[in-house]
Amino acid sequence: MTAKKKTYSDDEVAIYDDAMIYKRGDIWHFRLWLAKEGKYARFSLKTKNRSTAEDRAKVEYINLMAEQQSGKTYFSKTTKQGVEMYLAQRWKDCEAGLIVKGRYATLKTHLEHWLDFIERDKKLKELERTACENYYHARTKTKKVLSISQTTVENEQSTINAMMTWLFKRNETLIDGFDFKKLPRIDKGDDALRRSIFTDEEIADITTQLESDIAEASKNIDEDSNLVKVIVCYHLLVSIIAGMRRGEQLQLRWQDIGWLERNVAGTDFSFVKIRVRAETSKVRKTRVFVVKDREYFDNLFKLLHPRFTAAEKDKQVKLKFPDALIFSTNGVVPITVRAIDYHFDRVLDAANVKNRDTRDLVPYSFRHYFITQRVNSNLKPTQVAEMCGTSVTQIEKTYYHTTEDKMITNALADYVMKDGLLVPVVV
Repeated sequence: MTAKKKTYSDDEVAIYDDAMIYKRGDIWHFRLWLAKEGKYARFSLKTKNRSTAEDRAKVEYINLMAEQQSGKTYFSKTTKQGVEMYLAQRWKDCEAGLIVKGRYATLKTHLEHWLDFIERDKKLKELERTACENYYHARTKTKKVLSISQTTVENEQSTINAMMTWLFKRNETLIDGFDFKKLPRIDKGDDALRRSIFTDEEIADITTQLESDIAEASKNIDEDSNLVKVIVCYHLLVSIIAGMRRGEQLQLRWQDIGWLERNVAGTDFSFVKIRVRAETSKVRKTRVFVVKDREYFDNLFKLLHPRFTAAEKDKQVKLKFPDALIFSTNGVVPITVRAIDYHFDRVLDAANVKNRDTRDLVPYSFRHYFITQRVNSNLKPTQVAEMCGTSVTQIEKTYYHTTEDKMITNALADYVMKDGLLVPVVV
């Protein structure tokens, strides 16, 4: 690197031939031309003594040159560039199987909200620890359409600070995280969970509404919006009967399901066998379970297979149908979370679900309902955990003390039926 300046005055001193120190008033300053960035690095050495200034300048010079050689920049990247760097690393984690695609999508959504708040062109090295102290207010109090829960904001804040720590370790920021305002402790007790679970009557109404929407939209299925509507409605119906996490369900492929016929106690039943692959599971473990066939998968197969086969014949897609995503219009890209949330809200309105303003009802509530139904059916915690891909501890802690049916069962545990009457057990 060659210095642009060739001659020096009495108040200017060359440092290693391509940098210099100079006086501004009584204080010595440092300057170095950074060719890769096309700018001068300038800053005060905070001393009036020339000898001290030269010593400090040499140290700064060595540090700057080391960073330049390692590919780091002196001038700050923007918040948008910082997010892109972090997401690029997390995508590598996704490709390596360390996180699932659904988790990556969640991180990306969290950081998009942060960019909307912090501004995309703000310099990373200008951020202070207090820059996000009003983040909770901005996310919860100014949203006009959908309400944002405190838990959602807390998860976003955790993602943001994880990114800041990562950037700090790479000298892209001067802080390793933000001092978010301490939020009130959330009571995650039984009542809160009960409010977020649908009743049997609500599920019946929602199911009827979804099936009605499918029938109506199928009349003009060639219209893109109707095709998406039908697929989303089937997605929600499957959520009710299978209780999968959204990320797991969106990444289901046709090769992951199969149909079974069994005779149980003299009655013929049809079942769907579902395999959740380890790479799509939150717990990174493959699980296989069976649910009663409501013909949702069968109807979706009859709808999508001819369309996909025609597209494959015209070479519009290169993958085979078994490899295609189930909840997708083209087998390659899943339906969007935005579409799911939109139709979920629409269906709940049409089904006239009550007290939505005081209940934390989201698509994930279908999974809560599914697990609760299994608990109330007196399945063992190990059976429920195996079917739902979670821990026995989580099932016991979260669901086994949260429903009135289970409470009543527990209350009557020391009673038996005798001659048509409920009588206490004599110990």
